Amino acid sequence: MTSGTVEITRDGAVAVLTVSRPEKLNALDLDMLAALGEAADRIEADRQIRAAVLTGAGRGFSAGGDIKAWAGMSPPEFGHGWVRHGHRVFERLATLRMPLVAALNGHALGGGLELAGIADIRIAERQIRIGLPETGLGMVPGWSGTQRLVRRFGAQTVRRMALGGEIFSADTALGLGLVDQVVETGTALEAARTYAQTIAARGPAAIEVAKLMIAVASGEDRGEAVEALGSILVAGTGDLKEGVAAFTQKRPAQFKGDWS
Repeated sequence: MTSGTVEITRDGAVAVLTVSRPEKLNALDLDMLAALGEAADRIEADRQIRAAVLTGAGRGFSAGGDIKAWAGMSPPEFGHGWVRHGHRVFERLATLRMPLVAALNGHALGGGLELAGIADIRIAERQIRIGLPETGLGMVPGWSGTQRLVRRFGAQTVRRMALGGEIFSADTALGLGLVDQVVETGTALEAARTYAQTIAARGPAAIEVAKLMIAVASGEDRGEAVEALGSILVAGTGDLKEGVAAFTQKRPAQFKGDWS
Protein backbone atom coordinates (compact mmCIF):
# COMPACT_ATOMS: atom_id res chain seq x y z
CA MET A 1 0.00 0.00 0.00
CA THR A 2 1.31 3.45 -0.84
CA SER A 3 0.31 6.95 0.11
CA GLY A 4 2.02 9.12 -2.49
CA THR A 5 5.73 8.97 -1.72
CA VAL A 6 5.20 7.10 1.56
CA GLU A 7 4.98 3.31 1.42
CA ILE A 8 2.90 1.56 4.07
CA THR A 9 3.39 -2.09 4.92
CA ARG A 10 2.00 -4.09 7.80
CA ASP A 11 3.31 -7.04 9.75
CA GLY A 12 0.69 -8.13 12.24
CA ALA A 13 0.09 -5.27 14.66
CA VAL A 14 3.05 -3.23 13.39
CA ALA A 15 2.87 -0.81 10.46
CA VAL A 16 6.00 0.41 8.66
CA LEU A 17 5.98 3.84 6.99
CA THR A 18 8.80 4.34 4.49
CA VAL A 19 9.43 7.78 3.05
CA SER A 20 10.41 6.97 -0.50
CA ARG A 21 12.31 9.49 -2.56
CA PRO A 22 15.69 7.77 -2.52
CA GLU A 23 17.14 9.67 -5.47
CA LYS A 24 16.96 12.83 -3.28
CA LEU A 25 17.96 11.08 -0.03
CA ASN A 26 14.28 11.35 0.93
CA ALA A 27 14.37 15.14 1.05
CA LEU A 28 10.90 16.39 1.93
CA ASP A 29 8.77 18.36 -0.50
CA LEU A 30 5.08 19.28 -0.44
CA ASP A 31 4.01 15.97 -1.97
CA MET A 32 5.90 14.06 0.69
CA LEU A 33 4.38 16.14 3.48
CA ALA A 34 0.91 15.44 2.11
CA ALA A 35 1.72 11.74 1.85
CA LEU A 36 2.97 11.62 5.44
CA GLY A 37 -0.25 13.20 6.69
CA GLU A 38 -2.35 10.77 4.65
CA ALA A 39 -0.32 7.81 5.89
CA ALA A 40 -0.84 8.92 9.50
CA ASP A 41 -4.60 9.04 8.93
CA ARG A 42 -4.58 5.54 7.42
CA ILE A 43 -2.74 3.81 10.23
CA GLU A 44 -4.63 5.76 12.89
CA ALA A 45 -7.90 4.42 11.49
CA ASP A 46 -6.75 0.79 11.63
CA ARG A 47 -7.40 -0.35 15.20
CA GLN A 48 -5.43 -3.54 14.58
CA ILE A 49 -2.21 -1.48 14.39
CA ARG A 50 -0.66 -1.05 17.83
CA ALA A 51 2.79 0.33 16.96
CA ALA A 52 4.46 1.85 13.90
CA VAL A 53 7.94 2.23 12.44
CA LEU A 54 9.14 5.20 10.38
CA THR A 55 12.14 4.82 8.07
CA GLY A 56 13.59 5.98 4.75
CA ALA A 57 14.05 4.20 1.43
CA GLY A 58 17.52 3.58 0.05
CA ARG A 59 20.58 4.76 1.95
CA GLY A 60 19.09 7.75 3.73
CA PHE A 61 16.51 8.49 6.40
CA SER A 62 15.88 12.08 5.29
CA ALA A 63 18.17 14.88 4.19
CA GLY A 64 15.55 17.38 5.38
CA GLY A 65 13.44 19.87 3.48
CA ASP A 66 14.13 20.00 -0.24
CA ILE A 67 15.64 23.45 -0.85
CA LYS A 68 14.27 23.49 -4.40
CA ALA A 69 10.76 23.00 -3.02
CA TRP A 70 10.79 26.22 -0.98
CA ALA A 71 13.57 28.49 -2.29
CA GLY A 72 11.29 30.25 -4.79
CA MET A 73 8.44 30.86 -2.35
CA SER A 74 7.49 34.35 -1.23
CA PRO A 75 7.82 34.98 2.53
CA PRO A 76 4.04 34.51 3.11
CA GLU A 77 4.02 31.32 1.03
CA PHE A 78 7.08 30.06 2.87
CA GLY A 79 5.65 30.81 6.31
CA HIS A 80 2.20 29.38 5.70
CA GLY A 81 2.47 26.92 2.83
CA TRP A 82 5.77 25.39 3.93
CA VAL A 83 6.55 25.96 7.61
CA ARG A 84 3.07 25.89 9.10
CA HIS A 85 1.96 23.10 6.79
CA GLY A 86 4.97 21.03 7.82
CA HIS A 87 4.19 21.73 11.47
CA ARG A 88 0.65 20.40 11.06
CA VAL A 89 1.91 17.18 9.45
CA PHE A 90 4.61 16.64 12.07
CA GLU A 91 2.11 17.25 14.88
CA ARG A 92 -0.19 14.69 13.28
CA LEU A 93 2.59 12.11 13.39
CA ALA A 94 3.74 13.06 16.88
CA THR A 95 0.23 12.62 18.29
CA LEU A 96 -0.55 9.24 16.73
CA ARG A 97 -2.41 7.08 19.24
CA MET A 98 0.19 4.32 18.83
CA PRO A 99 3.91 4.66 19.63
CA LEU A 100 6.19 5.40 16.69
CA VAL A 101 9.73 4.02 16.38
CA ALA A 102 12.12 5.75 13.96
CA ALA A 103 14.64 3.53 12.18
CA LEU A 104 17.45 5.90 11.20
CA ASN A 105 19.11 4.03 8.36
CA GLY A 106 20.84 7.15 7.07
CA HIS A 107 21.60 10.76 7.95
CA ALA A 108 18.87 12.78 9.69
CA LEU A 109 19.60 16.43 9.00
CA GLY A 110 17.50 19.56 9.37
CA GLY A 111 13.91 18.63 8.65
CA GLY A 112 14.99 15.01 8.66
CA LEU A 113 16.04 15.30 12.31
CA GLU A 114 12.81 17.16 13.07
CA LEU A 115 10.95 14.25 11.46
CA ALA A 116 12.91 11.74 13.54
CA GLY A 117 12.19 13.89 16.60
CA ILE A 118 8.45 13.23 16.40
CA ALA A 119 9.02 9.52 17.10
CA ASP A 120 8.76 8.06 20.58
CA ILE A 121 11.88 5.91 20.11
CA ARG A 122 14.85 6.38 17.73
CA ILE A 123 17.15 3.55 16.64
CA ALA A 124 20.17 4.69 14.61
CA GLU A 125 22.72 2.89 12.50
CA ARG A 126 26.31 3.53 13.49
CA GLN A 127 27.33 5.36 10.29
CA ILE A 128 24.66 8.07 10.37
CA ARG A 129 25.05 11.75 11.19
CA ILE A 130 22.55 14.03 12.94
CA GLY A 131 22.33 17.82 12.90
CA LEU A 132 20.47 21.06 12.22
CA PRO A 133 22.46 22.81 9.46
CA GLU A 134 19.82 25.42 8.58
CA THR A 135 21.66 28.50 9.91
CA GLY A 136 24.52 27.73 7.53
CA LEU A 137 22.03 28.52 4.74
CA GLY A 138 20.79 31.66 6.45
CA MET A 139 17.66 29.82 7.58
CA VAL A 140 16.33 28.59 10.92
CA PRO A 141 14.81 25.24 11.87
CA GLY A 142 11.11 25.51 11.06
CA TRP A 143 9.44 22.19 11.78
CA SER A 144 9.81 22.18 15.58
CA GLY A 145 13.61 21.99 15.71
CA THR A 146 13.73 24.80 18.27
CA GLN A 147 10.58 23.68 20.05
CA ARG A 148 9.89 19.93 20.26
CA LEU A 149 13.58 19.08 20.03
CA VAL A 150 14.40 21.43 22.92
CA ARG A 151 11.66 19.86 25.06
CA ARG A 152 12.81 16.35 24.25
CA PHE A 153 16.58 16.69 24.12
CA GLY A 154 17.43 19.86 26.00
CA ALA A 155 18.26 23.40 24.92
CA GLN A 156 22.04 23.03 25.05
CA THR A 157 22.12 20.09 22.66
CA VAL A 158 19.93 22.01 20.22
CA ARG A 159 22.12 25.10 20.62
CA ARG A 160 25.17 23.10 19.62
CA MET A 161 23.45 21.95 16.44
CA ALA A 162 21.49 25.08 15.49
CA LEU A 163 23.99 27.76 16.59
CA GLY A 164 27.30 25.96 16.34
CA GLY A 165 26.45 23.82 13.34
CA GLU A 166 27.72 20.68 15.05
CA ILE A 167 26.95 17.41 13.29
CA PHE A 168 26.87 14.46 15.66
CA SER A 169 27.81 10.85 15.06
CA ALA A 170 25.37 8.16 16.11
CA ASP A 171 27.44 7.32 19.20
CA THR A 172 27.61 10.97 20.26
CA ALA A 173 23.88 11.31 19.62
CA LEU A 174 23.30 8.30 21.87
CA GLY A 175 25.24 9.94 24.68
CA LEU A 176 23.23 13.13 24.27
CA GLY A 177 19.91 11.29 24.28
CA LEU A 178 19.11 12.17 20.66
CA VAL A 179 18.78 8.47 19.87
CA ASP A 180 17.91 5.54 22.11
CA GLN A 181 19.92 2.76 20.53
CA VAL A 182 22.80 2.42 18.05
CA VAL A 183 22.99 -0.65 15.81
CA GLU A 184 25.22 -1.80 12.98
CA THR A 185 24.76 -0.60 9.41
CA GLY A 186 21.83 -2.23 7.67
CA THR A 187 20.07 -3.39 10.83
CA ALA A 188 18.05 -0.36 12.03
CA LEU A 189 14.80 -1.40 10.38
CA GLU A 190 14.86 -4.89 11.84
CA ALA A 191 15.78 -3.53 15.28
CA ALA A 192 12.94 -1.01 15.06
CA ARG A 193 10.48 -3.72 14.01
CA THR A 194 11.52 -5.83 16.98
CA TYR A 195 11.09 -2.89 19.36
CA ALA A 196 7.69 -2.06 17.84
CA GLN A 197 6.59 -5.68 18.21
CA THR A 198 7.55 -5.52 21.89
CA ILE A 199 5.33 -2.47 22.27
CA ALA A 200 2.50 -4.09 20.32
CA ALA A 201 2.50 -7.10 22.67
CA ARG A 202 1.67 -4.90 25.67
CA GLY A 203 -1.80 -3.70 26.67
CA PRO A 204 -2.94 -1.41 23.82
CA ALA A 205 -5.25 0.73 25.94
CA ALA A 206 -2.57 1.18 28.60
CA ILE A 207 0.04 2.06 25.95
CA GLU A 208 -2.23 4.66 24.36
CA VAL A 209 -3.07 6.28 27.71
CA ALA A 210 0.56 6.15 28.88
CA LYS A 211 1.67 7.97 25.73
CA LEU A 212 -0.91 10.70 26.41
CA MET A 213 0.14 10.99 30.05
CA ILE A 214 3.80 11.36 29.08
CA ALA A 215 2.82 14.07 26.59
CA VAL A 216 1.10 15.99 29.39
CA ALA A 217 4.06 15.63 31.74
CA SER A 218 6.54 16.79 29.09
CA GLY A 219 4.48 19.86 28.18
CA GLU A 220 3.62 18.58 24.71
CA ASP A 221 0.05 18.83 23.42
CA ARG A 222 -1.16 19.46 26.95
CA GLY A 223 -4.71 20.60 26.14
CA GLU A 224 -5.33 17.98 23.47
CA ALA A 225 -3.92 15.17 25.60
CA VAL A 226 -5.94 16.15 28.68
CA GLU A 227 -9.17 16.27 26.67
CA ALA A 228 -8.39 12.91 25.06
CA LEU A 229 -7.73 11.35 28.46
CA GLY A 230 -10.92 12.82 29.89
CA SER A 231 -12.96 11.62 26.94
CA ILE A 232 -11.54 8.10 27.21
CA LEU A 233 -12.37 8.10 30.93
CA VAL A 234 -16.03 9.04 30.56
CA ALA A 235 -16.70 7.18 27.29
CA GLY A 236 -17.28 3.86 29.07
CA THR A 237 -19.37 5.16 31.98
CA GLY A 238 -22.96 4.32 32.74
CA ASP A 239 -23.74 8.02 32.89
CA LEU A 240 -22.77 8.46 29.25
CA LYS A 241 -24.91 5.48 28.24
CA GLU A 242 -27.83 6.94 30.17
CA GLY A 243 -27.32 10.38 28.66
CA VAL A 244 -27.32 9.01 25.12
CA ALA A 245 -30.35 6.82 25.82
CA ALA A 246 -32.26 9.76 27.31
CA PHE A 247 -31.45 11.96 24.33
CA THR A 248 -32.57 9.25 21.90
CA GLN A 249 -35.78 8.57 23.87
CA LYS A 250 -36.47 12.30 24.35
CA ARG A 251 -36.71 12.04 28.15
CA PRO A 252 -34.84 13.58 31.09
CA ALA A 253 -31.62 11.76 31.94
CA GLN A 254 -31.39 9.94 35.29
CA PHE A 255 -27.67 10.17 36.09
CA LYS A 256 -26.41 7.97 38.97
CA GLY A 257 -22.70 8.69 38.96
CA ASP A 258 -22.14 5.25 37.46
CA TRP A 259 -18.47 4.84 36.47
CA SER A 260 -18.83 1.23 35.37
